[in-house]
Amino acid sequence: MVYESDSPSVTEDLGFEFGKNAKSGDIFCLSGELGAGKTVFARGMARGLGYSGRVTSPTFTLMNIYEGGILPFYHFDLYRLEGGQSDLESIGYEDYLYADGVSLVEWPERAEDSFGDNVIWIEITASGEDSRKIKVTK
Repeated sequence: MVYESDSPSVTEDLGFEFGKNAKSGDIFCLSGELGAGKTVFARGMARGLGYSGRVTSPTFTLMNIYEGGILPFYHFDLYRLEGGQSDLESIGYEDYLYADGVSLVEWPERAEDSFGDNVIWIEITASGEDSRKIKVTK
């Protein structure tokens, strides 16, 4: 399925809908170039899960945990990941991916073999200054 967004708020609203409909154990792998809107989508997803605090990209920490909503939200950013799966193992990523919560992984291509088959893949592509195509596949 492909969605069209003409603004960051529409991208965030789409993330909200995904978060609102997410189930415990869902894993979303989110790819796109720098500035494509991945963190905007993630912020919407956190809101859809009922989290009302600040949502930022965990670029320097690999993962942020957002609690206080309907389900915990585990937000990974693998942009700076250098050691692939071994770096992920050092933070115990499987304890989060397979826990009672929802996981979203930005830059999943940096450790693509780490997420199994039951993943929802989302690709955000800029198609103009504020326009985005958001492709969702299972």
